[in-house]
Amino acid sequence: MSALADSREIAEVADRARETGRFGIDTEFMGEGRYRSLLCVVQVAVEQEDGESRVLVVDALDDAVDVTPLAEILADPAIEVVMHAARQDVPLLKRTWDVPVTQLFDTQVAAGFAGLRAQLGYDPLLQEMLGVRLRKSASFTKWDRRPLTEEQIRYAREDVLHLLQVATALEQRLEARGRLEWAREECRPLEALSDIREVDTVFAKLPKINGLDPKVRAVAWELAAWREETAREADRPATSVLNDAALVEIAKRRPASTRDLEQIRGLNEGALRRRGKAIIAAVAQGRERDPIPNTASRHVQPDSGDAPLIALAEALVRTRATDAELAYELIAARADLQRIITAVRTGVDTDADALGDVRTLQGWRRELVGEELLELLHGRRELRIGPNLEVEVRAVTTEPEPA
Repeated sequence: MSALADSREIAEVADRARETGRFGIDTEFMGEGRYRSLLCVVQVAVEQEDGESRVLVVDALDDAVDVTPLAEILADPAIEVVMHAARQDVPLLKRTWDVPVTQLFDTQVAAGFAGLRAQLGYDPLLQEMLGVRLRKSASFTKWDRRPLTEEQIRYAREDVLHLLQVATALEQRLEARGRLEWAREECRPLEALSDIREVDTVFAKLPKINGLDPKVRAVAWELAAWREETAREADRPATSVLNDAALVEIAKRRPASTRDLEQIRGLNEGALRRRGKAIIAAVAQGRERDPIPNTASRHVQPDSGDAPLIALAEALVRTRATDAELAYELIAARADLQRIITAVRTGVDTDADALGDVRTLQGWRRELVGEELLELLHGRRELRIGPNLEVEVRAVTTEPEPA
């Protein structure tokens, strides 16, 4: 068997994944200096009859290798896809192979439900669960160079060699604690991730864009669209074509000539020489666009008295996270607590769509602590320190006095 997989071996591993109902996968890619990351290597693991993993390292840049069988099992809802820290891998595979990712089980996400800390790296996870330590020797290598070295291939193999075993160990622990379905639920949003850059999304993230005049916003949108197209064609990061601050300043001034453009900071002579005329043309097109009003909703500003409420809410959430042996970060962030407190203070319906994106009030989180948090904020729960310095949560037996 060769160091790098051929089409026959890929087909065999895909067939084995269908038999066992799951496989592990990881990627190596290059994102530096590119518009979007380039998929360079894919490593796949399947379980053999002896319980050990068979690992293939696939050269994703070799057009002679047929990766179709891997793309098919990646999209097969009957097959569990095991990854670790899949936030970058999922969008890259979806875009490159033009397939969805289904039935994802992310071992980093699962670790947070298994009593381990959130965002746990792969190496410490293996040490904690299996007592295995990796030899991370090629982590900052140039994966787009060919031929791949033996060290690179060995590194890629190690990244998935124990992936299925640690997934099994996590699933068993989560099943025993009644948390497996919670972890799987948390993995579903990762399947929808994308690295496709939409102009509207890029435009909305420009600095201070919501405070600009609608006519200026129209020019900024056109500049953002031009920048994305130029960066995509050149395969360069968008900000290397034109940085955000310069883009917004150009939109504000709306220069009519390259001479006017030269007066704006943030543009070097090389960029002016290569792209000055194109920038002026984009500005002219932006002038012809309909004004773009700011329709973004304005959030209610936090109250000066919210800080102690947030601290109290956080104490409750951390207590329940500790009780359930869950990573606190899985349940709430300060921004989530602020949204909830602001909603209660302003009389927003906490069951309505207005808070539909506040994760602490959704699904298993609401069951674990969300309802109790609302009761705390309405004066129907209280926190106290127990005899062993533990936080105790109690129901209030008398109705709170009206404010």
